[in-house]
Order: sequence, then C-alpha cells, then structure tokens
Amino acid sequence: MGFVESQERIDDRLDHDGSLAEVEEEIIDPAPYGEERKAALRPFASATIPRGLAEPVVETTTQPRTALWRRLVLPLMLAAALLAPAPAALAEDGDDGSVPSDRFGRLFPDLPPASEPSDALTDAIAKLGTPGGPLDAKDALDRGPIDLIAVPSLSDNNPNNPKHTAGTTFLGQFVDHDLTRDAGSPLGVPTEPGSIENLRTPSFDLDSVYGEGPSRSSELYEPTDRVKLRVERVEEDGFEDLPRRSDDSAIVGDDRNDENLVIAGLHAAFLKFHNHAVDVVREQGTRNPHQVFERARQLTRWHYQWVVLHEFLPQIVGQKRVDQALKLRKFFHPETPFIPVEFQSAAYRFGHSQVRPSYRANLAGDNGGPFFAFIFDPSQFGKPDPDDLTGGSRAPRRFIGWQTFFDFGDGEMRPNKRIDTKISTPLFQLPVGTLPGGRGPASLAHRNLLRGLTWSLPSGQRIASQMGARALSPSDLSELAGYGLGLERATPLWYYILKEAQVTEDGLRLGPVGGGIVAEVFVGLLELDESSYLNQNGWRPTLPSQQRGEFTMVDFLRFAGVDPASRGQ
Repeated sequence: MGFVESQERIDDRLDHDGSLAEVEEEIIDPAPYGEERKAALRPFASATIPRGLAEPVVETTTQPRTALWRRLVLPLMLAAALLAPAPAALAEDGDDGSVPSDRFGRLFPDLPPASEPSDALTDAIAKLGTPGGPLDAKDALDRGPIDLIAVPSLSDNNPNNPKHTAGTTFLGQFVDHDLTRDAGSPLGVPTEPGSIENLRTPSFDLDSVYGEGPSRSSELYEPTDRVKLRVERVEEDGFEDLPRRSDDSAIVGDDRNDENLVIAGLHAAFLKFHNHAVDVVREQGTRNPHQVFERARQLTRWHYQWVVLHEFLPQIVGQKRVDQALKLRKFFHPETPFIPVEFQSAAYRFGHSQVRPSYRANLAGDNGGPFFAFIFDPSQFGKPDPDDLTGGSRAPRRFIGWQTFFDFGDGEMRPNKRIDTKISTPLFQLPVGTLPGGRGPASLAHRNLLRGLTWSLPSGQRIASQMGARALSPSDLSELAGYGLGLERATPLWYYILKEAQVTEDGLRLGPVGGGIVAEVFVGLLELDESSYLNQNGWRPTLPSQQRGEFTMVDFLRFAGVDPASRGQ
C-alpha cells in the first residue's frame, strides 16, 4: 500500500483521540509471510539483545504489486524451498522473472561471472586488498590527523576531490543504510542473490530512522510525545546524540548508523529534522497524533528524497546521467523495486574510495579547540572516549560541526577524496564492531573484492559492453596483469568502477558503468515508490530554504537546528 492510499485510509478512519496502534496496523502489510518475517526480526522486543545481533524490522509502505507477491507468490516459493532437496532451492526470481522486494537480484542476469572461483583468484584478491597492497593509499599516519588535512603534499597519492564536500561521503553511507542490508550472505562463497534477504526496504523511506513506527518500534520514540523520535545529548547542556543504552550502544533503527561519529551525527540530525517537522505540522493546526506523525514523516522523507535526487546524485554521477535516467531507464525496469547486487556490492561501494584518513569533527569541542581524529585507529578501539571517530561512545567532544562537511559559505568546508583505486589507509583495519559477526578480513578493500565472488558478479568489461559503454583497455588496468589471471581483461566489478571513474572522469564522479548503474537504480526506486515525491504531481520543497522551492543539505541541517549558527560555533 502506498503512502497516499494509506493516508487516505487514516484520514477516513480517524476517531477523536484514536489509538496510534489501531491505524498503524492498517498501514503495515498484514500478509502472513510479512508478519512472520517481522516477528522474527523485530529488534526491540528485548533490551538485552546483544549489540550488533539485532536487526530492525521496517515498516512497509510498498506498492500493491509487492503486497500481492507476499500474499500469493512468496508462500508458494517458501513451500517449494521446504520440499526441495537442497536448502538453496529458494528461487531467485518469480515465475515472471521479477524479484521480490525483500530479496536481492541481478541487473544483468545473463552475464557470466568475471572469473571462475579458484585458489589463485582468492590469493590475488587477498593481495590486492591487503594493508600495504596496491589499493592502500599508504597515508602517512605517523604525521597525525592534522597534517593529513593541512599539508597538501601528503595527499599526492590520495588526492582530494574539489567538487565534493567531506560530507558527501557520509550522506552516501546514510543512503546506503536506508536502502540495503544483507541478512547474512557468506563472504566469498558463491551465493544466489534471491536466497538472501534485504533487511531494508528498497526505497528512500527512512526505515532506518523510523523502524516500524511509534507502536512497534517504541524504543525509538519519545515516551511522553510518541509522534517524536528520541534524541539525547552528549551532556546535559551539550549537543545532540543518539539515544543510548547503559553500555553506550545506540537505540536506532539500524545499528550501522553508529559505526562512526559522522554517520551517528547525521542520523541524529534526521531525528531532529523529523521532530521540527512535527512542530511545523502542529503549528499549522493539526492535532490528531495519526495525522501529525504521518505528515511530519512525509515532510521529512520528501525533503530527503529531494536532496538525494537534486544534489547528491548529480554530484556522484553528473547531471546528464540523472537526466538520462529520468527520461528512460534502459537497464533497471523491474515490476517491483529490489536492490541489484551489481549496485549493492560494486557500483555503490565507490564511496569507500572517498573516505579521508582523518577529519576535523568540530571546531571547538575538544576543550575549546578543534577535535581532529583519524576515521579509525586500532589503538583506540574499545576506549570510552577514543581519539578516533569510531562510533559507539558518548563524550562532550563527540559531536559533529557540520561546517567542515558541508558548505555554509564560511570557508570552513573540507573536500572528500577522489573516486579512484586508492583507499585511505585506516580502512584496511576496520573496528571489529563494524564487521558482521566480528568475522572475516578487517580490510574493507579485501571484503569488497570478496563480495564480487559471493554474487559471481560479471566483469566490468562485460557490463560495459552490455550497457553500450566504451570498456577500459587492458593498458588502463595494466597493474592487474602481474597476477597472471587476465584480470586486466576481466576485471572485478568494484575495482573496474573505481578505475573507470579515475580514467574517464579524473575521479570527480563515476564513469559510464558505475554512474549508469547508480543513476538508474536511484531513479528507478523513486519512480517505483508510489509514496515518493516524484509521484506527487509536481511537488516541490515547502520548508524554509535559501532558495524558495529548492532544498539542499545545508537547508536540511539548518532546519534540523544543527548548523553552525544554531550551535553558536
């Protein structure tokens, strides 16, 4: 059921005071399969669930076709899986070739894997992704976090991107956590995408923020004003923080949004944005809690979607590719929305190459001075107030001054890194808490390459041919020839997309394969969602902004009240 239909039913059924739960039941898909899935995954039934093991269950506001799949087709598929001789017999696609929205699928299902699995391939991938290997930018960590920002020569092997702000990276991470969460595919083991559940809804609906709504995800909401989301502070008179348990684990719809201090700060900004939207709705005269919550959530979602389509997506793929996707999607045109593995495990992992080794988190939080820190520092893992930007802790200095990350016109903004085959050195030793189950390689580059084996992804060259794009030549990828496996001619998709951006766009944005995939998936998910702003007859932003009828991330942060002027910094 789309949001418009849901809102009409809510408005029709409102009583004078109403139970929030009564109406919420109506807008959550009642299909038995969906209910069983939600019951099995619901993370807030007990406060004693170990951190990192609980998975949030999202409120579903999908299209009628999705509900039909859940009611009619999925039960049959599950029954067939139970009767089949092999546990992996769950079909990837439906009888008509479509992919259920709660499963992963393929964008190019007819293309073969880039390479057949072998010990030699596994060894080559490990060497490519190892600390100190070809993908490591070899940042001079011994110079400290300040010099890595302030001394230009230290970025020669890991160049800055003058077209992007440092915050672009983390907005991209937030979007990723809104769209996709792998329920547990085995890293590096060939797996059919249709056998793995996506624990996020494949739409820009902020399920990572709202969970299942005030009744079913009550821990996310203020107990005395249940249409508002819970926000806490780093100290009594300090800045905002995520709500936390006694062990400092965050109470959020997706625990990945506490992996680092910046993504945690961005999530807190979304909490405050929604709460201010509640105030706006109430000031306009709406009093019924059902209507207040739904309309505030709608305002938050639509302004977020506007920023994604009009600011973030053009930055990472170029306006021309956005316009092309809006005019005609050539490769991603499913009946129901789903996340393709070519997007999830390759094209949209470009942002890992844009992470800086260090950041200035804020200007005056560290005893009155700026707080500079590495994004991750193994020597700090597990400390209550670490000197790096690892998430999962609270202290007075642990907040984000957004003027470093987005351009408020005060000269304080810093850039992110270019999209290329150089990954900042701290990402080769990830905190154990960020690794699913605490297992597997700690190198992010190694993990990304292994994901190509998990899904048997096609090579970048084959996808380029399928998309009608000029493929990179073996000479463009000559650094891969030494492995003796032909990787320069059949290149792992994630590596290819990084190199394509470097060769064709000077690392400023994605190239034709990476940009084409990301643009079509973003636009497709928005167009397939009946509740998105694109399907609302010419809607434009209505909240305060620098330019009437437009809305940027700077406007978003100002409305949330986390901008420099609101902070007094």
